Amino acid sequence: MQNASRTELERQDYSVPRHPEFRYKTEFQSHEPEFDYLKSLEIEEKINKIKWGQTANNALFILSTNDKTIKYWKVQDKKVKRISVMNLDTSQSADNGTTSSSSTSSSRGLPNGGSSEKSYNCANNDLPFPPGGYASLRLPVVVTGQELNPVARCRRVYAHAHDYHINSISNNSDGETFISADDLRINLWNLEINSQSFNIVDVKPANMEDLTEVITCAEFHPTHCNTLAYSSSKGAIRLIDLRQSALCDNHSKLFEEHEAPGSKSFFTEIIASVSDIKFARDGRHILSRDYMTLKLWDLNMDSGPVATFQVHEHLRPKLCDLYENDSIFDKFECCLSGDGHRLATGSYSNLFRVFGCTSGNTEATTLEASRNPMRRQVANPTRPTRTLTSLTRAVRRGGENAGADGNGNSNDFSTKLLHLAWHPTENSIACAAGNSLYMYYA
Repeated sequence: MQNASRTELERQDYSVPRHPEFRYKTEFQSHEPEFDYLKSLEIEEKINKIKWGQTANNALFILSTNDKTIKYWKVQDKKVKRISVMNLDTSQSADNGTTSSSSTSSSRGLPNGGSSEKSYNCANNDLPFPPGGYASLRLPVVVTGQELNPVARCRRVYAHAHDYHINSISNNSDGETFISADDLRINLWNLEINSQSFNIVDVKPANMEDLTEVITCAEFHPTHCNTLAYSSSKGAIRLIDLRQSALCDNHSKLFEEHEAPGSKSFFTEIIASVSDIKFARDGRHILSRDYMTLKLWDLNMDSGPVATFQVHEHLRPKLCDLYENDSIFDKFECCLSGDGHRLATGSYSNLFRVFGCTSGNTEATTLEASRNPMRRQVANPTRPTRTLTSLTRAVRRGGENAGADGNGNSNDFSTKLLHLAWHPTENSIACAAGNSLYMYYA
């Protein structure tokens, strides 16, 4: 250290930001196709949701679910074990595999597997023995090397708790429990107990003909283990407190934006359905995505969203066509950056949009999930600076071109970017488009 230069010492004190590197680690089969014989229902192996658990002992923990079954996986690097210190040279077994076994029956045996004849062979024609036998036999030894190999092991399977397809799972901040939600119920599980769960939300009416809305997504608060939120197909977000009662039929807060009088149409309820919700890392805000917009909500203000970001406003004239080809029912996810300064969501033609959500930030960028993400980008027109300090009305951002997307491009409804996630600490985002995963870093 005494001979180290000043530059080297400064480099140790201040880490130089580097572009993150991603390497292939491992893969494993999470679910297999199943068949429910009681309901004559085939269950696909397709995974609906994946959530990271809290790490321990350098191991990764993953919750994954298909339509009916949740699995808890542990992925850990294990040192590779090999068998060594053997008497037999297995490399010669192939050369001696054709030796006749009749000679062993007529030859006179010697100690340690020896034979008096020159023609010798093992009883199973696989491993050769020398004519004089071995001076001593050694048992094989299992040796642990220094090479590490990631191994995935399923620790728990949580099944037979949902009558309808599971649409979301969420880990609790206590590191001990998680929730799973389907269209009508939300269940609370303990990670170590897979034989039972507790039903905490049940919106199923006594008569199914009276059903007016279903659960679309559920998420635990990032720091308060007693608080969770769930969204509905009517565009409402309900905040519930597990301390109030065992069955949380009554919500503690309701976040909902009412339509303007006279603006209701056949598509109003369809496009108002919330497809995804995410808590900000600080737990103060909730981000929600419906078909047309992104909305940012303040937990301390349930009168309306503090900001609204237009994503699909240019598709409003095409709602009839979108209804005919079922695209209007697509479920787009949303995400927030770790610092809470930006948020993102997907769209059609493998595009995704990034918005700035801090005071004075009017950023609204459209990128394409490809090797050249700037290929489809067009500079957004200059807009006046807007802030989130005015909480009496919503802030609306985005393109208003009715013929195409926000950048004037025609939409390809067969290619859609439904899934994306922001790194919790790094300024990087992962986007799934088709069968490819793209990762971007700024």
